[in-house]
Amino acid sequence: MAELRSLCVYCGSSSRVDERYKTAAASLGALIAARGLQLVYGGGRVGLMGIVADAALGAGAQVVGIIPEHIQALEVEHTGLTELHVVDSMHTRKRMMFDRSDAFVVLPGGLGTLDEAFEMLTWRQLRLHEKPVVFVDIDGFWRPFLRLVDHMVAQGFCRPENRDLFQVVETVEEVFGAIAAPQPIAAPIVDR
Repeated sequence: MAELRSLCVYCGSSSRVDERYKTAAASLGALIAARGLQLVYGGGRVGLMGIVADAALGAGAQVVGIIPEHIQALEVEHTGLTELHVVDSMHTRKRMMFDRSDAFVVLPGGLGTLDEAFEMLTWRQLRLHEKPVVFVDIDGFWRPFLRLVDHMVAQGFCRPENRDLFQVVETVEEVFGAIAAPQPIAAPIVDR
């Protein structure tokens, strides 16, 4: 992997979540800043998104938000960022987040978080990139997802090697070690 300069964080925008998720988001933002990294994220000011951005900013990090017009129109964009890019679509947002990032961290979140993370996993499976993808399994949040991946493998829809498309850690403190570890190369796309 190339030098880590910019870290993309996918996470939920809901504020109706347990305090442990909020604490993890704040810790991750502070750790990003402590390592001199730039945070790239979805540009929101609410939920875990706002918490990770505020923590990173508060600790001195550069923070880049990328938000689609239709979400900005709901007045949820963060107005205190280093950079805020308003784009025309979710597709443009995901591409720009990819282009601006060296690795991806997935905190707990909802359908939008899954959409963004799955696209990065799919692109990795298709060998469009080799950037690390790390899920932070706070108190077992991602265990149902991991069981689903195992089920897809057992049913023949995924190869066992697809489990190597991402890493799972239990705390935000483990994220940087996972990113620094050698990344497996994606399995072949098609069975022959």
